[in-house]
Amino acid sequence: MDRNSEKSILGPRESFRQSVQVSRRHVLEAGTLGLMGLGLGDLLGLQTASGADGRSPRPRAKACIFLFMWGGPSHLDTFDLKPQAPDEIRGDFKPIATAVPGMNICEHFSRVATLTDRLSIVRSLHHTDPAHLSSAHATLTGHWAPVINSDAEPPSRRDSPQIGSILARLTNKGQGLPPSVTIPWIVSHPAAPGGQAPGQNGGWLGKSYDPFVVAGDPNEKNWRVKELSLRGGLSIERLVGRQQLLSHIDQQREAIDRTAEAGELNALQQQAFSLLASPRARAAFDLSAESSHARDRYGRNVHGQCVLMARRLVEHGVSLVTVNWHNDGHNFWDTHGNNFNRLKNDLIPPADQALSALLEDLDQRGLLEETLVVWVGEFGRKPIIDKGHAGRAHWPFCYSGLLAGGGIRGGSIHGASDPHGMHPAQDPVTPLDFAATIYQSLGIDPHQTIPNRIGRPVRVSDGEAIADLFG
Repeated sequence: MDRNSEKSILGPRESFRQSVQVSRRHVLEAGTLGLMGLGLGDLLGLQTASGADGRSPRPRAKACIFLFMWGGPSHLDTFDLKPQAPDEIRGDFKPIATAVPGMNICEHFSRVATLTDRLSIVRSLHHTDPAHLSSAHATLTGHWAPVINSDAEPPSRRDSPQIGSILARLTNKGQGLPPSVTIPWIVSHPAAPGGQAPGQNGGWLGKSYDPFVVAGDPNEKNWRVKELSLRGGLSIERLVGRQQLLSHIDQQREAIDRTAEAGELNALQQQAFSLLASPRARAAFDLSAESSHARDRYGRNVHGQCVLMARRLVEHGVSLVTVNWHNDGHNFWDTHGNNFNRLKNDLIPPADQALSALLEDLDQRGLLEETLVVWVGEFGRKPIIDKGHAGRAHWPFCYSGLLAGGGIRGGSIHGASDPHGMHPAQDPVTPLDFAATIYQSLGIDPHQTIPNRIGRPVRVSDGEAIADLFG
C-alpha cells in the first residue's frame, strides 16, 4: 500500500475517534504501542513444513543472530587479504594464520583467528548495486529493492519483509517475546537522501510483522528498555484493567470501522500489552543478570553489549536478533577516508572481541549448533586505495561474509575472488543466495511462497541456498 493512500484507522466519528486516541495514549504512556513482531513463535512446526515443491529442509538452527556491519566492510582488509597484490591494492594490514591451515585473515582479527574452525568464510559475494540503502534491502530481505541503485528511496510498505518478519509470519503465535528484535537502532546514513535503509521492517506484510526495535546504548549505566517500563504508579493489574477497557471500546468500534488497518492496530495493542505484562520479556532484556566477567568478555562498548543482549534473547526464545552496527558518528564501516586507522583503532577491535566472545559463549552453552551466526555488510570496498584520503570507495562487485553454527560446516571457505579482489573467481554468491542460506539453516525452504497483500505468491527468498556450506 502506498503511504500516501493509507486511510485513517480510527473511524468517521470525531468524538468517538478522540476517545479511542485517549485510550491509545494511555498504552503509549505505559510502554509503547509500536511494539513490533508477533508473540514468541514455535519454530518446530515451521521447521517440519515442506516448501511448495514438496521438499522438506532438515531443521538445524532454532535462532539466528545477524550481525549487520552497516557501511560495507573492506573485504581486502578483513577476511580476503591480497598480500601479493600491488601496493595501491593490498593496503597496510598483514594476513595471519588461523586455527584452520591455509585460512588466513587480517592480523587485527586475532581473536576470531583462533576460532575459524567454527565458521565459514564466503569470499565470493557480489552484486552490482553501490548504493547503501537499496543494497541493504537485498542483504536483509533476500530480495532486490523495489528501486535499486538508490540512496534516495526511503522505506515503504512496498519493500520486501525483513528475514525476521518472514519468520514471524511463518511461525505460530505465542506469548511473551517477539520473534524478531533489532538493536540498537534502525540503520540510516547521513549522506543518503532516503535516510533509513529499506528492508528493515515487515514491508508488505504490514506493521504487525515489524521487528521489535530496542534503541540506545546498553553499555550505559542506567540503560533500560523503555518499552518494557511501566509509567510511574502504574501496576500490572491496572495495565490489565486498561487493556480490558480498551478491548471493550474496540469491540464497539469494529461495528463502525472494519478496515484492515484497524485489525492491524488491534494486533499491535495485544502485542504491546503482552510484552509489558511478561516477566519473561523483562528477564530476557536484563543485562544486569550477566556477570561482570561476561560483560567484559563481550566488550564494554555499544556493539559488545548489543551482541551479549542478542545471546540472551535467543536463549529466551527470540528467533532472530539483528545487531546493526551502531551510530558511531563516523559513517560506520563506510571508510571512504582514513580506512586503515578507522579499521585498526575503531571498527575491528570491538567487532573481533564481540564475535569471538559470541562464538565461544554459544559453544560453551551448547547453543552454537542450534544458533546461526551471520556477519556481513551490504558490500565491500574498492580494491584501489584513494591515496588522497587513504580510503576505499564502495565496491559491491566482490566482498566477504561469515556464517557459523546452525549446521554450517566450520573451517571452510566458499568461493574465491580474483588476485586483486575485484570480482569472484569461483562460486559467485549474491546477497539473495546468502539470505536463502540463512533460511535453509533455519529449516525453511527458500522456495516456499507466501501471499502478499494482493494475494500474489512470493518466494521467501529469490536466491538459492549455498548447499555445500552445510556439514
